[in-house]
Parts: sequence; structure tokens; C-alpha cells
Amino acid sequence: MVKILVVEDEPGIAFSLESDLQTEGYQVELISDGAIAVPRALAGNFDLILLDVMLPHKDGFEICRELRHRGLKTPVILLTARTHEAEKVMGLDTGADDYVTKPFSPRELRARIRALLRRAGPADQGGGGEPEQIYRFGSCELDLCRFELRRNGNRLDSTTTELKLLAAFARNSGRLLTRERLLDEVWGTGIAVTDRVIDNHVVSLRKKIEDDPATPRHLISVRGLGYRFDA
Repeated sequence: MVKILVVEDEPGIAFSLESDLQTEGYQVELISDGAIAVPRALAGNFDLILLDVMLPHKDGFEICRELRHRGLKTPVILLTARTHEAEKVMGLDTGADDYVTKPFSPRELRARIRALLRRAGPADQGGGGEPEQIYRFGSCELDLCRFELRRNGNRLDSTTTELKLLAAFARNSGRLLTRERLLDEVWGTGIAVTDRVIDNHVVSLRKKIEDDPATPRHLISVRGLGYRFDA
């Protein structure tokens, strides 16, 4: 499970971040004091750090600068109410990978987190080696190198959107994926797509990968929330 360290001293924002990120399947640790941020970040083997700029005892710029000086390569996103370009440049110059201004859209933040985690790659996240390119489940396999879906060794006619949707499910096997998360993963931010579109694609995929689409084994509906993929 991906581990995220959230360094934020405003209780309301910290709670919202923790709740939202846990819903997305991340393991979250909260700290609110800048003085303990560096030793915790160095010791915690985190995959990503969300770092507020305005913190007690030590600000986010100083924390990020010290982490980079001490060799930590973990992706860092700065969170701040400051909007001046010079301060944004300062934050990036300290070694931060991205910069989000409060108030921010949770959907945008989630998209930026996923982008940084993808950019970091499995080796930087503690996984090591190359990412799995073939996902096998039941009598099916999703081959991301060839970008095709096969069942019993036979290639199935599938749309690009169906394959991207199935890839998102396969990469997050066993986790609940909300419809909003699927929108970000498959269609990207800023694209107007209704929940019905997602549901229709899921119905289509079930017909291809399930022995009994009416009683799915792999693509499971989680009422009122989204879907879970069980390999």
C-alpha cells in the first residue's frame, strides 16, 4: 500500500486530507509540527509527502530543503495559501516536485499525487524492478505491452477506453475505486463524463471477462460508491 506523509497543522484540512486519501486506498500518517517533519520523513519510508508551507517551528521550504540535502528523493507536494509566483519558484527551488495553492480541488490534488507516483516509478516506491505488464485473472489476461485483452488465449475486440478502464482496475486490484477516481484515471481531469458512461463501460467489460455477467466475480459493484476489481 502506498504510504503518504501529510504535514499539516490546520486540523480541518489535515482531517479532510486523511479521509480523502484513505478513501483512495492510501495509507496516511499525519503530523502537525515542522520540528519533527524531517526525522519522520527520513525514517518512515514514505512514497510521497504532502507538506504545508506555514508550519510551527520550521516552515515547509526549510523542511523540503533539508530533506533534499540529506538525500531523500521521495516526491514532495507543497501545500500553501501563498499565491505569489516568487514563492512558488522558491518552493520548487528547494526541491519540491509540485506546488498546490489553497483552497485546492481534492480531485486535482489526487490527480497530481498519482502523476508523481507514476513518475517516481516502482523502484523509488520501494517495489523494485519493472512494473507488471500482464495482469491475469480467471481465464483472461490484460497485456499492457500489446494493449490487448485476451480470454482463453484469444484476443477480444475492446475499445481503448475499455482497456484503460480495465487497466485502472487491475493496477488497483482489491481496492475500492470511486467513480470520481475512475474519471481521473481514464478520462483525465477537466473532462465532462457522467457516471452512466462509466457504468455502461463496466457492463460491457463484464460481458467480456465474466463467466456470468449478472453475477460478476471480478468487477464488483460497491453500492453508492463505485467498483472493486477482484482478481
